[in-house]
Amino acid sequence: MLLKYVYDDRLAQASYFIGCPGGGVAMVIDPARDITPYLQLEKETGLKIIGAAETHIHADFVSGGRELAAATGATLYLSAMGEGALAYDFAQVAETGVSVVYVREGDTLHIGDVRLDVLYTPGHTPEHISFQVTDTGADSPIGLFTGDCLFVGDVGRPDLLDATGNAVGTSEGGARQQYENVQRLKAMPDYLQVWPGHGAGSACGKALGAVPSTTIGYEKRFNPAFQQPNPEAFVTWLLDGQPEPPRYFAQMKRVNRVGADLLHTLHDPARLGEETLLAAVKEMDALVIDTRPADKFAAGHVRGTLNIPAANQQFSTWVGWFVDYERPTYLVASQSEITHLLKVLRGIGVDEILGYFTLDIVEKYQWQIEQIAPETAYQQQQEGAMILDVRGASEREEIHIPGSIFIPLGRVTEKMNELPHERTIITQCGSGIRSQIIASLLEGRGYHVLNLEGGMEAWQKAGLPQEQG
Repeated sequence: MLLKYVYDDRLAQASYFIGCPGGGVAMVIDPARDITPYLQLEKETGLKIIGAAETHIHADFVSGGRELAAATGATLYLSAMGEGALAYDFAQVAETGVSVVYVREGDTLHIGDVRLDVLYTPGHTPEHISFQVTDTGADSPIGLFTGDCLFVGDVGRPDLLDATGNAVGTSEGGARQQYENVQRLKAMPDYLQVWPGHGAGSACGKALGAVPSTTIGYEKRFNPAFQQPNPEAFVTWLLDGQPEPPRYFAQMKRVNRVGADLLHTLHDPARLGEETLLAAVKEMDALVIDTRPADKFAAGHVRGTLNIPAANQQFSTWVGWFVDYERPTYLVASQSEITHLLKVLRGIGVDEILGYFTLDIVEKYQWQIEQIAPETAYQQQQEGAMILDVRGASEREEIHIPGSIFIPLGRVTEKMNELPHERTIITQCGSGIRSQIIASLLEGRGYHVLNLEGGMEAWQKAGLPQEQG
């Protein structure tokens, strides 16, 4: 058996290339939309990809199952479980010539001498399945592809359908299903390896470990999910403290349920001129993302553009908080970066990017966002300025600035009308990057806004007042 790990740092998403060298064949588990790594592995190993399998309808990235099947002729294996809008519906995809097979508990997939047994593991989502792997040269399984059922140090959150509005009221039921999954996993041998679908940084759980794999035995000893004494305690523990899911998750559910458009059918954006840019920000009917570093944007930009630095690992997640799939999207970026940015954004389904503007257009504009030191921010707060904390809830709970207002980054757009235009607003996060995004958003809506340079970290170093809870 051959196993290769493919990891996307931006999305904290893991996929797997599993093959049988003797049989000359391979399968990919939970492929991403950019299938380049899998085609490269096919070339390097000499193993033909004959299958692509998904553990569930993903919410945090566009699945590459259809893309890979169309490119290689592989069979696409999807869960047969779930009902109605909470189940796969690849009918139209199958009509395009892609072979789709629906599987359920008890079904077996073969990759040469490697066997994958399908396990039904609902909870994170109603249709979720896992795959138990056995090299038929052995008399026992070697490991599990657990998708978003079991992570290193955590289990998949059951509240995404609630949080994204796909199926309100399902959180507790999903949590109880996850409890049953844990009981099932407890009965498995300690030596079984676990290959999860995500690593640290994913919003699909609250405390994922950073190492790429684990074992059942290790999780029995150290994963809090395995330590809960009864279903009630488990449900309370699992639902408490889950991170806010980015807004784009709901769109990913819709796209992945029916199969994403093939990349070759999408149109590349055109290079556009200054007049189009100014019209877009004036009418506020489009999202214009300036992808330059925060300091470059702060020094001079077109008012009304949103600064999300492309170099940051969280770029696609942050874009996912603000993108509206029903409105036009444009980019400000160097021409050399466009191909890469398209790949990243199409990974979360931002397919309709109408155009881009090069840096020479924006660099001559003089709108600035003032970066202020913690001491200055503290003084201005005493004089009536509002400090707006845009971090996550768990960060806020741990430590925050007394008297500050809390609105998480992804909720500022919908709560903007609660912010007073007559007061200066000082945006604040952990290090000053997320708050710069919000500063650019508010400035474009006419607020007088300053950004706390260095964020909470700088505030603490300055020894200024802070409180917990």
